[in-house]
Amino acid sequence: MKNIIFIAPPAAGKGTYSKLLQDKYNIPHISTGDLLRDEVNKATSLGKEISEDMKNGKLISDTIITNLLKNRLEQDDCNNGYILDGYPRNIHQAKIYEDMLKSLNKELGIVIYLEVDKELALKRALGRVVCPHCGASFNTKIDAFKPKKEGICDICHHQLEIRKDDTEETFLKRFDTYLENTSSLINYYEEKGVLRKIKSENNDTNEIMLNKIRGVIND
Repeated sequence: MKNIIFIAPPAAGKGTYSKLLQDKYNIPHISTGDLLRDEVNKATSLGKEISEDMKNGKLISDTIITNLLKNRLEQDDCNNGYILDGYPRNIHQAKIYEDMLKSLNKELGIVIYLEVDKELALKRALGRVVCPHCGASFNTKIDAFKPKKEGICDICHHQLEIRKDDTEETFLKRFDTYLENTSSLINYYEEKGVLRKIKSENNDTNEIMLNKIRGVIND
């Protein structure tokens, strides 16, 4: 199984498809955000440092993220591939990551970029409801993603909630900022010949998107 880097703007479904791939191929979904939160929850000295930086609005250093990620990739469940989410975010981090892979004797694998039109992404964001218990995501504005019972999670049957940051103004700002900051990274991986682009269409169900993704993985 190939190692996978997921790059996607907000509301492209990266978290959902990462979870589906994790279940399909039995490989870990590694989010650098989760790694940072886990360290904070452990209340280690590093976790306290990370927590303090977050409270003060500081960016977490590449050194901290790199060390946490390297420790995670050294675990046995990463030997047969993994899905990396949230890293790298720029070319500098991409080169750090490649050096890390060499030290671990691992392959870069493929980089999957999920393309989505801004209008569709906005529609998804404004209709998005999430389960605070299991993390499942649904959408009240798109038929293929509506919960079976309005306001109730299909998986664990808890009450669904609207994400507080899913307002039109904040979403459009996040979307534009993301594209601006990652355009050079996308070009970098395209030039290396490892980038695979997948377009998310309005009527694509999770099954359709999963098949598209599996297609580029198996190519």
